[in-house]
Amino acid sequence: MSGQQSGGAAGASTVFQPLEGDDPTTVAGYRLAARLGAGGMGKVYLSYTPGGRPVAIKVIRPEFGEDAEFRRRFAQEVRSAQRVQGLFTAPVIDADAEGTRPWLATAYVPGPSLADAVVAHGALPVETVLLLVAGMAEALQVIHGAGLVHRDLKPSNVLLAADGPRVIDFGIAHAADATSLTGSGVTIGTPSFMAPEQAAGRRVTAATDVFALGQVAVYAATGVPAFGEGTSHGVLYRIVHEDPDLGAVPERLTSLVTRCLAKDPEARPSVAEVIRLCQEANAGTVLRRPEDWLPGAVSADITVRAATPAPAAAPEPAPAPAASATAAPGQGQTPTPPPTAPAGAPAGYAPTAPAGPPAGYSPTAPASVTPPPAGPQTGAPSAPTPPPHPGHAYAPTQGPAPAAYPGTGGYPTTPGFPAQHPHAPYPNAPHPQAAGPGGRPPAPRQGTAKRTLLVGLAAALVFGVGGAATVYVLTKDDDKKASASDNGKPGTQTGSGGVTGASSSPSSDGSGESGSAPSAKPSAKADPKPVTYENINLTRGYHLTFGDEVVRPQDGEDDGYDLSYDSGSYLEAESTGGTMVLLDPGQEGTLEVCRAETRFTQKVNVDKLAPGRQMCVTTGTGHMGLVTVKAFSPEGSPSTYMTLDLTVWRNGAV
Repeated sequence: MSGQQSGGAAGASTVFQPLEGDDPTTVAGYRLAARLGAGGMGKVYLSYTPGGRPVAIKVIRPEFGEDAEFRRRFAQEVRSAQRVQGLFTAPVIDADAEGTRPWLATAYVPGPSLADAVVAHGALPVETVLLLVAGMAEALQVIHGAGLVHRDLKPSNVLLAADGPRVIDFGIAHAADATSLTGSGVTIGTPSFMAPEQAAGRRVTAATDVFALGQVAVYAATGVPAFGEGTSHGVLYRIVHEDPDLGAVPERLTSLVTRCLAKDPEARPSVAEVIRLCQEANAGTVLRRPEDWLPGAVSADITVRAATPAPAAAPEPAPAPAASATAAPGQGQTPTPPPTAPAGAPAGYAPTAPAGPPAGYSPTAPASVTPPPAGPQTGAPSAPTPPPHPGHAYAPTQGPAPAAYPGTGGYPTTPGFPAQHPHAPYPNAPHPQAAGPGGRPPAPRQGTAKRTLLVGLAAALVFGVGGAATVYVLTKDDDKKASASDNGKPGTQTGSGGVTGASSSPSSDGSGESGSAPSAKPSAKADPKPVTYENINLTRGYHLTFGDEVVRPQDGEDDGYDLSYDSGSYLEAESTGGTMVLLDPGQEGTLEVCRAETRFTQKVNVDKLAPGRQMCVTTGTGHMGLVTVKAFSPEGSPSTYMTLDLTVWRNGAV
């Protein structure tokens, strides 16, 4: 497991991106120097160890940190990954699965990813590809030996260093797999480099990584994926059912990639056999990795990434105040010099507590603070006026700075809380100047109570008249609303992608006004906006209702539902007037295609489905949906389900 991703093949300003407002400045004592990239699992930053070695720190997304199962698996994968100490992997050197946001740190590799190198400079020479594949195979040997399966081997997870490739992010997909997020819009794994068993939801083994290794080899040698590009469901369908396109693969690599891309996991070579095949493709000689194993343009990118920026220096503590706030006439004051940082502190390393002022500190006081009375100041200065609420920043506007506190950069140990006024009769009491005699709040002005009573009586009168009118209107329209019908559905439905208004009672002529003359011809209605729900695990015996604000599986299969997974192993359009159309393999489903299709049916057997197939569903309530099959429940699963993507156009049927 690793966490490193590099930026594009360009200058240092592109590789090392500056920290933004939502980026942390430190992670568990590591002071961050730049942002290296971001992915589906989190963001990656550059930092340094206390000894000055650069490291890559991946901070996991908050959504995953909130999932207890992810944290458990993440901790397990980190322990396994720390046993991986191969020459072609980036070792995990530190991690925390229990913190507010889980994170891990790996050795920083100064090189572009294979994906960046191919995009910037094109396909790699055959000799380079052979060394690349052999190095990746050695990395997989060590990873599999630690009891891990990579599960997400792809060009962006292979870094090109001066002395060979580095495989990163091994095991992290397993930590995220089967958490609550995988059924709510988060996809783990990259479709273009998945194995057939992954796409079908079957068991993942070391052979799964060998299939991905063959795909990476094709991409490195040709610049395009083995199963083409396009939509995810289209690529997955080709991976499961079609042969790869190897027409542009050099002849010396054909035998290697053909065996790796076998559909049957048992027919694929082991990683040790992959290394032997690389040697055979190299005329049977021992593979030797020269210093210039990469093309010159790619080697230049390594030089750019080797010049890592240093993190910003920690802010200096505020200077300590003078020995006395006031001096006797004729006597000068000697200010105390500010404290200095301890000698020998490692560059780029900082404790977890910030050394600068607290978050939210402002150099000016809030506008609502009452200034102290003017006049000569004698003796000790008065305490600064506190802000109006404990949550506001503590910001005095006059007088000397507060005394420095050790280890806090010159700020009190409880910043953000106002000091209690010395004359306040009780905690959080109002300032004495704002209180009446004896510390009580000032009495209201005469006449206020009388005016308040008159205003209240007038408001009550207006409300009573308005309320009576409202009741009359609602009662009058009650008979009209009773005649409206939406097949038992609510009149108003709200979806994540838009809101549909309450339906009025349609007349026989479609004008929307019962008993009135036909209105002018309406203008063409705009197509509704699509609302997409990804990775829905629809269990057998459950159904979906497209009009729900959040479409999710609910128990039941025979009660007028829009789409159900029947216990007889078929999908069925249950609602009155509902229909289904199974699109042809490779046919791209859109709103226009679904409206035009007329090959209607009420049910589709599951054995006719495969990952990537799509179905158009028209409901009896006028909604239209596009269902995309992604996977089926794996062997040994306690329940039978299929994973679907659903796009709904509410009121989109014509």
